[in-house]
Amino acid sequence: MARALAASTATRLPVVRMSCKMTTMYARTLAPPKTSFFLFGPRATGKSTWLRKVLPDAHWCDLLATDVYLRFLHEPAAFRREVEGLPNDTWVVVDEVQKVPALLDEVHGIIARHGRRYRFALSGSSARRLRRLDANMLAGRVVNRAFFPLTLAELDGDATIDDVLRTGLLPGVRSEPEIAFETLEAYAANYLQQEIQQEALTKDLAGFSRFLRVAALLNAQIVNVSNVANEAQVARSTVTRYFGVLADTLIGVWLPAWQPRLKVREVAHPKFYFFDPGVARAAAGRVRAAVHESEKGALLETWVLHELRAHLQLAQCGGEMAWYRTGAGVEVDFIWNGPDHRVGIEVKASTRWRPEYGAALRELLGQKVIRSAVGVYLGDRTLDDGGVRVLPAKRWAATLGDTLPGR
Repeated sequence: MARALAASTATRLPVVRMSCKMTTMYARTLAPPKTSFFLFGPRATGKSTWLRKVLPDAHWCDLLATDVYLRFLHEPAAFRREVEGLPNDTWVVVDEVQKVPALLDEVHGIIARHGRRYRFALSGSSARRLRRLDANMLAGRVVNRAFFPLTLAELDGDATIDDVLRTGLLPGVRSEPEIAFETLEAYAANYLQQEIQQEALTKDLAGFSRFLRVAALLNAQIVNVSNVANEAQVARSTVTRYFGVLADTLIGVWLPAWQPRLKVREVAHPKFYFFDPGVARAAAGRVRAAVHESEKGALLETWVLHELRAHLQLAQCGGEMAWYRTGAGVEVDFIWNGPDHRVGIEVKASTRWRPEYGAALRELLGQKVIRSAVGVYLGDRTLDDGGVRVLPAKRWAATLGDTLPGR
């Protein structure tokens, strides 16, 4: 808590070109499945733009449009009649599907009756409402895809690590850097504090705003719910619910503690990460300030986790991410527990790699708990630290497929 509060003063895939404005083009490496799919990702990551690029002839159902939303909200069956009037082999996009969960029953019925005559791309920025209403998630009939902010590879090198840590990787922020601060502040004020507050089913906007700021200051740290409740001046049960809302709306992700059942006492508390460094800083009210040394480590970890999660999706690696620390304090920032082996990753916001940085990784390598180990730092040289391959941050991102090989 003290560290955060102090800061408050690959597998080759098809390339798709997309833009947030006409003068900026980004290469998004996610390829659309050949069958119907869910596409979940945080707001403003470019889901709709990508769908219009990869499915240019799709029939579009935009539930953010008031007239479309009201029509299908009052009569979901109208959606089925509309789709069944389309030609064979038509893609149908339902944007922000969580706004009218009843449409998933209609999609289910259409697939059951017509098989693959129609294919659906069902995008959304929140699974909370779908779960809350026990919506039909079409198990076995559609596949899942996740969408993220830009990766460094998709920026084609057009960003420094310092810039990424300060303002993040939302497409709208990268495409218009001259108004990056305003864009992030609007995201925090208009989306995080208002729309997500509505998802939290509370009228206490002030309490939620205080919680959000504290959660952002605690980004990349172990969460002590009682401490957060005290700092935010809200009930402990409310804090638990608020963290659930952030996870359900994909604004944050829990990173569980890995428990390999070694012969030592292990810490089992999860860490909480925001999905983007710039969004975390905006939620903490720090986006206009230079990145303070006390927050650089957490922001670098946030970016590394983003790149890892995006790669797991793109390369279909499988496995799960976790962090690890024994009761003796031996810690590793990330463990990829893959289908066949494990990889340890240590992240240091330093231009010099010291031998002690790799101590935990070397210990796990020696115990043969992990097969390989990687260090990521802000220096400019590739090093070998007793079996730990140490890479500059940008070089690590460019060769991520060597760290987590795809299928």
